[in-house]
Amino acid sequence: MKLNITIKSGLHGFSLIEMAIVLFIIALLLGGLLPTISSQMDQQHRSETRKQLDDIQQALYGFALINGRLPCPSDPTTPSGQVNGAGVAAGMEYRSTAAPYLCINIVGNSAWGVLPWATLGLSETDGWGRRYTYRVTSQFADSTDGTACAGNTALGISFQLCSSGNLNVQSSFGGNIIAPNLPAVVLSHGVNGLGAYATTGQKVLPLPLVGTDEGENADNNDNFVNHEFRPDFDDQVIWIPPNILINRMVTAGKLP
Repeated sequence: MKLNITIKSGLHGFSLIEMAIVLFIIALLLGGLLPTISSQMDQQHRSETRKQLDDIQQALYGFALINGRLPCPSDPTTPSGQVNGAGVAAGMEYRSTAAPYLCINIVGNSAWGVLPWATLGLSETDGWGRRYTYRVTSQFADSTDGTACAGNTALGISFQLCSSGNLNVQSSFGGNIIAPNLPAVVLSHGVNGLGAYATTGQKVLPLPLVGTDEGENADNNDNFVNHEFRPDFDDQVIWIPPNILINRMVTAGKLP
């Protein structure tokens, strides 16, 4: 006798419509999560950059105590791991090799470029992988031959008790000055990086618009802007106040 047994299952596959609905729901969920993840990553990068900027500020004070001057900027156009036409390696301060040992890339009374991370022994880039912009008043980074002002001289020091910086930090473009006569300013150009130099030695494009807060931080003049984070402003700025710098030099016995 032949026995035929048929097994019926209650399981069945998804139809195309059901699959489409499932994929649509997944896409909605991911779409809602991505902005949150991106925001958290940006916040992490900002925190990392802020810590690095604090370290940079202390490193600049330390460099001045040891060398009697602030460092010159590094050549921003030299790619990482390479040397420029003058034989200066990326990340090293770009400075003349003969008296009066002036910084290169001087505009007016200050020199511009990127932070000399190799000279200072610091990280090359901010949280977004871009170099820090660095500008220094020439008088605070030139020869340490005891140049006098108002009768004050100190051999081995590039600046004196009466020295004044040329850089200013404003509350906005054309706004109030919140930190005047600064020896040096360092900044990260934030998440958009506009105006920063990449590790390839090229500037991040497009450049910020002239007349904007970020535009003020991307040109080569002596004015900078710093205020709270906004959708149109994500730069982070620190500076070296002259009174604190000189006070530290006096306390260390470097200045009378």
